[in-house]
Amino acid sequence: MTALKVIHLIISLAVIVGVLLQSGKSAGLSGAIDGGATQFFGSGGRKMEEKINKATMVAAIVFMVLSLVLAVL
Repeated sequence: MTALKVIHLIISLAVIVGVLLQSGKSAGLSGAIDGGATQFFGSGGRKMEEKINKATMVAAIVFMVLSLVLAVL
């Protein structure tokens, strides 16, 4: 039970960080963090945003399932 709560805490922090790193309506991660590096090195920032979006989605699903499991226990 305690292990599930610790995992739940870690997943919730992952969801929070993922949401905060996601792009807004204007610039997003590629404009906020790496500045002009995207223009110099290519569109690597977009690929990173897609990975962050997928990781956040997976973390949110795991969070919801784990929340239901903890509620039943």
